[in-house]
Amino acid sequence: MKLITFTNKGIYCPQGKFYIDPWRPVDLAVITHGHADHARWGMKKYLCHHFTKPILHKRISEDLEVQSVEYGEIININGVKVSLHPAGHIIGSAQIRLEYKGYVSVVSGDYKVQDDGLSTPFELVKCNEFVTESTFGLPIYNWLEVPDLNKKLQNWVLRNQENQKTSVFIGYSLGKAQRVMKAVEGMGKIHVHYSIGKLNKAFEEVGIVLPDYEIPDFRESIKHVAGDIVIVPPALLDSNVIKKIPDAATAICSGWMQVRGARRWRSADAGFPMSDHADWKGLLQAIKATEAEIVHVTHGQTEVFSKYLNEIGFKSDVEETLYGDDDEEKEKEIIEN
Repeated sequence: MKLITFTNKGIYCPQGKFYIDPWRPVDLAVITHGHADHARWGMKKYLCHHFTKPILHKRISEDLEVQSVEYGEIININGVKVSLHPAGHIIGSAQIRLEYKGYVSVVSGDYKVQDDGLSTPFELVKCNEFVTESTFGLPIYNWLEVPDLNKKLQNWVLRNQENQKTSVFIGYSLGKAQRVMKAVEGMGKIHVHYSIGKLNKAFEEVGIVLPDYEIPDFRESIKHVAGDIVIVPPALLDSNVIKKIPDAATAICSGWMQVRGARRWRSADAGFPMSDHADWKGLLQAIKATEAEIVHVTHGQTEVFSKYLNEIGFKSDVEETLYGDDDEEKEKEIIEN
């Protein structure tokens, strides 16, 4: 049985007549999460988790027709049982489970098995067929435990405070920035770029409490942030905004910081391997636990990862998609160029 097919519009369920994270306009799009490479403009109707709904409205349009559901809630779409299950990537991120005549397919979207303290933790979903990402699908990627990583961020802020420096963290606006805020909570006044502040509202709308923060106008003088903590998105690395921050010490927060040889930091002073994707062990842990008969690898280290899965006994192939042009793939492009 083929419950999903890969088309030029996106991942399609022919029985249900809907798409998952399509990149071209369709009638019904089931969305795994709110990052822009998975949730795009132009769909007639969107289906997502409750926490993703305000993100779609803030990132795409307030006028979208969006139906939202709780994790585990079953929706029947043309005879296909559809349910969303926690992916652990960012708030509202979901694996999409499809069941038809006893056959189960799961589309992971982006996911991580670590509990970051903000996202609903990853839930194992057994299936016949699994679609996985492989952003960090190489053995060199092996994340620190979240408390250990947070401690490194805190120690860096303490050193900067001792040296009268302003701690400037560079991290993606949705997911990463909020993790940094939680990690350094209580260590000083937090200032965020308006693009981060806008998405913070989506967290607050669904009842997630973030540390207090201010949104400075970077077009004006920002001398008042001296000695504090500032968080900006990767697009501003080496920008005039960074240069305006007094006595700035900058740190990139990205999974790409795991490999020292790949750290082209330009003017950054530090790097922390903070990722919202599964590392090598996490990917294998999740895939093995699904007990899937076939695994489709969509974006990231696709060829290498799929080859390894075949070597250890899985039936695996590589499917071309348009995912990965946002989130940490985009961070990599910004950091290395």
